[in-house]
Amino acid sequence: MDQKTYSQLEQKMSPKVPLAGNLIRAFLTGGLICAIGQGIMYFYMYFFDFTEKTAGNPTVATLIFIVMLLTGFGKYKKIAQFGGAGSAVPVTGFGNAMISSAIEHRTEGYVLGVGGNMFKLAGSVIVFGVFAAFVVALIKTILVKFGVVGW
Repeated sequence: MDQKTYSQLEQKMSPKVPLAGNLIRAFLTGGLICAIGQGIMYFYMYFFDFTEKTAGNPTVATLIFIVMLLTGFGKYKKIAQFGGAGSAVPVTGFGNAMISSAIEHRTEGYVLGVGGNMFKLAGSVIVFGVFAAFVVALIKTILVKFGVVGW
């Protein structure tokens, strides 16, 4: 069987992906997660006198904590199956990735299993984030120094 015939057979046999439905579910799931995050942010601003700038850090920490609890109890998997990328794109995907690795390797012990494997996926995200922030800060510093922009 040649490549073209195989490709045609594969397309015929493969199930059709409900693209519009997947997009809507991802949009709704991601939007709901962000709306919950906004509500948590307003909670910190109203009850703890945080400003709009300072409420972001505890909001992110709270969202990650909630997702870690939901993942530990096996509930976040259902949300992720329904929402797809909508559940993975916000910061909640980061928390889910970390705790999933920890749960998967807990039988190997706390140090080598949980500690050694928890940052396999999350570690690359942290390194990329720090490197990207460095590059952006370097570009900003150069642009300000040469007077291109006046921050």
